[in-house]
Amino acid sequence: MEREELLSQAEKHIFSMGLNDSGSKLCKANMKYGLAKIHYWQESLGITPKATFISTPDMTVTRNVDRWRAGFGYGGKISWGEGDEEVIILNTKPNTCGMLVGGLEKLPGEKELLKRIETFQKKKNFIQGIRVKWDFSKGNHFIEIFSVKPMSEVEIPFYVFIIHGSAGELKKDSPFGWGLYYDKSSSLRKEASEINTPFGPLYILEGKKARRYFELYQFANAFSKKRRELAARELFGDYELISNETHQGLLNYNEILLGCHYIEGDDKLYPLTLRADLPAYLLKGHKNLKPESIENLGFGKRARKLGVYQRLRQANLIPHGGGYTFPQLLNIEEVYEIGSKRYFKVDAANDRGKQIIFDIRDIPFVYRGREVALRLLELGLGQIAAKLIPLYGFKV
Repeated sequence: MEREELLSQAEKHIFSMGLNDSGSKLCKANMKYGLAKIHYWQESLGITPKATFISTPDMTVTRNVDRWRAGFGYGGKISWGEGDEEVIILNTKPNTCGMLVGGLEKLPGEKELLKRIETFQKKKNFIQGIRVKWDFSKGNHFIEIFSVKPMSEVEIPFYVFIIHGSAGELKKDSPFGWGLYYDKSSSLRKEASEINTPFGPLYILEGKKARRYFELYQFANAFSKKRRELAARELFGDYELISNETHQGLLNYNEILLGCHYIEGDDKLYPLTLRADLPAYLLKGHKNLKPESIENLGFGKRARKLGVYQRLRQANLIPHGGGYTFPQLLNIEEVYEIGSKRYFKVDAANDRGKQIIFDIRDIPFVYRGREVALRLLELGLGQIAAKLIPLYGFKV
């Protein structure tokens, strides 16, 4: 296919449940380039191009520069196969980020927690021979404490805390070998196949190398969960483990979650965190998408024609956060491609001038609010088990 055909086809493979604001529009505009890369590679192998992006209501941009420039967004699931094909696409950059939710019977004192945090930061903590670094204030990582307002029959302690973090120790080369990120791990980059596409390079692992990487990912994911549990014990002592789920990582060889939860059972609870000044929620997810939701969203005919209807039926996704949006921006008017760079020409919301954007981190953003939770309920993706009222948080 020609270049424009590839981009048009890629756009058809994006199934958006987003809020249609500037954050979701930027995501969609960029995401078609990432899918087009995958489609180009699949077509070159004689494979029917079926890579898809199914978004959650918090569909947004990614502030990871390399992932963004590679043509990928955030707030959804990317699929490039049926799960058992030994091919992993490294540009998506899984990092095992997740949130631990713990229950407490007694509200801990702020000064005492600060002392425990300082002790943890100075202490040499190890998990399986790897020294744990403190990253619970980096970027959008945080530790926050809430009071609980139950909204279902689920029994939850009166207070909960959320610890948001990943396995930053394993992004680069380590004594265990490759790192998770191809742009930070030189040994991984050397082993990856570089596919030159009209939209930039695609880095993949196949066969034995894909198996080796997936084993690394599984190790890193277990490590990431253990480091959140370690921080919870060190800071809060005895607590009730409510949830410890990954929202940014591989589901299998051919699917990755980028900022969303995958529903695995009816008994699990999943956190949805919005802005620090708004309640968070504990959710029960429903297996989704339901046929009526697919039709109401206008996905049915297109998904059947593309042969990906079952992916929608088995999406099983709910959002993990509010996601970024840009109130000062309105519509994406055009994308300029100059050299190897993409520039997004965006209409200003105040109808005064345009902005041309290259690096998404250079423009001011806000986190979305309750509208993400309302959209989740509207689409029947899940239900609210408890509302979490923010008491105080730590970015230290």
